[in-house]
Amino acid sequence: MALTDEDVRKLALLARLELSDAEVEKVRPQLDSILGFVRKLSELDTEDVEPMTTALDVINRWRPDVAVPSLNRDQAVANSPAHDDECFLVPPVLGSAGARK
Repeated sequence: MALTDEDVRKLALLARLELSDAEVEKVRPQLDSILGFVRKLSELDTEDVEPMTTALDVINRWRPDVAVPSLNRDQAVANSPAHDDECFLVPPVLGSAGARK
């Protein structure tokens, strides 16, 4: 089943994309190709395949999660361009209501 222009526009809306008519025409065959590949994959017999999280046979190489000494408050704010006795001060992002000066 091939995608229609309306299907592509609905997908674009869900992805919060604005596509021109030319872009819809260009993307539709690409999406059809992707969906065809997914359909082909769904035909595979995976009954005896063990689920995995990665295709690579690796172990966790992250460092251990161990608490270490960190900066105290004075050290943390020492190089900040604006701070009070307790916090970093940053410009308001969503207007000036409740902003500290």
